[in-house]
Amino acid sequence: MHAQTDTAQPPATLQAQRLACRRGDEQLFSGVGFTLEPGELLFVRGRNGSGKTTLLRTLCGLSEPAVGTIHWQGQPIRRLDDETRRQLLFIGHRDAVKEELTPLENLRIHLGLRNENTDEETAWDALQRAGLQGREEVPVRYLSQGQRRRTALARLLVSQARLWILDEPLTALDRRAVAWLFERIAEHLEVGGMVVTTSHQSIDGLPEPRILDLD
Repeated sequence: MHAQTDTAQPPATLQAQRLACRRGDEQLFSGVGFTLEPGELLFVRGRNGSGKTTLLRTLCGLSEPAVGTIHWQGQPIRRLDDETRRQLLFIGHRDAVKEELTPLENLRIHLGLRNENTDEETAWDALQRAGLQGREEVPVRYLSQGQRRRTALARLLVSQARLWILDEPLTALDRRAVAWLFERIAEHLEVGGMVVTTSHQSIDGLPEPRILDLD
């Protein structure tokens, strides 16, 4: 009789326990903890300087907490295997696009860095759906701030990531673009995706979030 191999998948959750972060000698926050489940939206609030960006960067492993632990799908956030890391997508408040390249070239580079592939038609479609029709092959340095932001947000349309961590995603977006992004977030949550975000702007129109206050 052969023993059965346990093929159960790790929990698709983001877990933070007793997090504390510092900036130099200043403690930004402490005692932060939560578990984010599929289909949930976590909205991080706090005054300027309270550590919102630091927390989001820490949740995706770009910064290290002074105290506490973070696990994504059961793995420590700083020691993810490649497949598990691809299930997490971070878009910071800076667009992280190369100005000398076009939106299409930026999207290709992003996919290459994540070891993800998509066909040319899908990439073009993502940029058009993000509101960049006619700008796909224009160097980013000639685009408006809103178009640069859309270039970064087009990554959401080609990513298979289950967890989106979005720092100030509404920056430079007009009302129409905000509505478009809210629709994408709602669709992502409906299929079991997870989102952590922060914004200085109103998020009325998004599904009811869980609130994490850093003040």
